[in-house]
Amino acid sequence: MTIEHIPSESRGRTDLGWLRSRHSFSFGQYADPARMQYGALRVLNDDVVAPGAGFPRHPHANMEIVSIPTRGTLRHADSMGHEEDLPAGDVQVMTAGRGIEHAEYNASDSEDVAFFQIWIRPRAMHLKPRYDQTSFPPDAMANRLRTIVSPDGRDGSLVMEQDALISRGQFSEPTHLHLSPVFDGNGLYIFVVEGSVRAAPHVAGSRDALALARPDKPVELVIAPDTDVLVLDVPTP
Repeated sequence: MTIEHIPSESRGRTDLGWLRSRHSFSFGQYADPARMQYGALRVLNDDVVAPGAGFPRHPHANMEIVSIPTRGTLRHADSMGHEEDLPAGDVQVMTAGRGIEHAEYNASDSEDVAFFQIWIRPRAMHLKPRYDQTSFPPDAMANRLRTIVSPDGRDGSLVMEQDALISRGQFSEPTHLHLSPVFDGNGLYIFVVEGSVRAAPHVAGSRDALALARPDKPVELVIAPDTDVLVLDVPTP
């Protein structure tokens, strides 16, 4: 089994003053032929938006878009008529499908908003656009991996149009996990939000990632205390 360790500092960078972003994959002006995508996972942006600033209305199509605020509140409006505040602890999923427009702004005039935005290619093109949002309280992810996005709504998760899972765990104590992809033909992309995760011989720190393309056996993860981790189970070539 091959495990690729992707250090945080290898990610692309955008700094527009009002927006500070790190890109796990090519995005905007950051282009790296070796970092175009990971199977169906096309974007994993780590964004911080200044008070009162944000992204004006813009279009999307044929992408599953997941937003996960970690600090502050993200304000959302779209062409389907949704106007929502998305605080830390909530998760949002949009099926862009045959086309939507949306805007995202920091809801605060005094504090930054920090969030991850994830794009996953759907299983089919030109689907009917769809929006959903829900809250996952911290105890729902305490010392376990909780599925927050799935194709079938398992464990109270939000639904996306792909055979993929996004799970999050917040660990206060040392934990050993053995993970395999849930779906045949999938790989695992493990992103450490904070803390440390070991998958021998690699140790991934905050904002590092571990990529496992179609592992042939379960991978053992050793998760350190005070670790917050995202696990993406996505189709890979």
